[in-house]
Amino acid sequence: MREQWDQYDARRVPPRPESRSAPTISSRSGSPARRPHPSGKSVEQRRREVFLGAAVVAVLGGALVGGVVMGGDDGDASQSIITTNEAAAGAEAAAAAVELTEQAAAAGDDGSGFVDFIDVDLAGIEDPDPESPQAIASANAGSDAESDGAARADGGCTIEALSLRLGESGDGVRCLQQALADGGYFTGSVDGQFQQSTFDAVQAHQTANELYIDGVVGRETALSLDVWPDEESFVVRTPRPPAGATDLWGVELSPVASAGADAPPLPENSGEGYRVVYDRAGQRVWAVDGDEQIIRSWLVSGSTYSNELPGTHYVYSRSEVSTAWNGKAYLPLMIRWLKTERGNIGFHGIPTKVSDGSVYQTTDELGTRLSGGCQRQHNLDASFLWGFADVGTKVVVT
Repeated sequence: MREQWDQYDARRVPPRPESRSAPTISSRSGSPARRPHPSGKSVEQRRREVFLGAAVVAVLGGALVGGVVMGGDDGDASQSIITTNEAAAGAEAAAAAVELTEQAAAAGDDGSGFVDFIDVDLAGIEDPDPESPQAIASANAGSDAESDGAARADGGCTIEALSLRLGESGDGVRCLQQALADGGYFTGSVDGQFQQSTFDAVQAHQTANELYIDGVVGRETALSLDVWPDEESFVVRTPRPPAGATDLWGVELSPVASAGADAPPLPENSGEGYRVVYDRAGQRVWAVDGDEQIIRSWLVSGSTYSNELPGTHYVYSRSEVSTAWNGKAYLPLMIRWLKTERGNIGFHGIPTKVSDGSVYQTTDELGTRLSGGCQRQHNLDASFLWGFADVGTKVVVT
């Protein structure tokens, strides 16, 4: 992977494709080189082997050919070549590749290699129709939450978690129940048990405040109840590196990045082997090699919602340039790792506005939750991750 990254210019963020026509099967300019599959087998033959659960995951295509994917509405060309990562736990990546390929087939992939993507970013994503009343109300609520931001009102309790849902228990639930009772939504016992009565009270509060109605207490709902913890207290920041400083691969560090011994320690239960680790509370990412070295770590701006699912995931698709779900932003170097009912979530560079090319946020705002689902990165970090996280790479979310 390091050798592949060396062939990619870390300072390059790909320009917006000018043509909206179907992508041709060709080399991605400036992207890491890939070798032909040594077997010389055809695309379809190797695809059938994947469906049969072959021990070695075949590459879906020859040299720089493979499965090319078109982004839903933006016509961008995206890599969809499923491989085992050279330094990852091969069996896990292989199993994930088989599952993703079978999902593509079940979704109607006839072998043409084209799949539609809707990438989730920007606020107000709960309703995919940006003109609907619920979407407008939710977007407004999200904007208010950002302005109030990480500073919860002084005093009182907090839920002490990124989200609470049916079946959970503890002091955080007790805090939630008291806030719901104070608002007139909950009449049960404040016992710290998130049962049906608490779920119903949460939904009643969400309905009354024009929030997304799901009974889950995430950032927006907790902010509206004034029980959201101080976000900044969880963010893991490091000093700005000296000019020209590099990571363990010799790649220039961004202003919010660190590496090796200077990087913060990995979160607990963050997996093992070659992987990307994303800590939602800390708003931080680590790139770890097969020897458990922290090659690089950096701040991101993650989701304002509770749609970044914790657990072990795998990179399943990449696009040099994609668009946000509402078509209002370009998302450079998109690396997708999670499919949701509303669209796809992944790492990408700082989004720019389609209307005028301006950026949606500054470097100083990294570490603050600003997106609708994806993890925004400084463009130097996005370029590094593009070389580090090929399709099949493990992504552990804590």
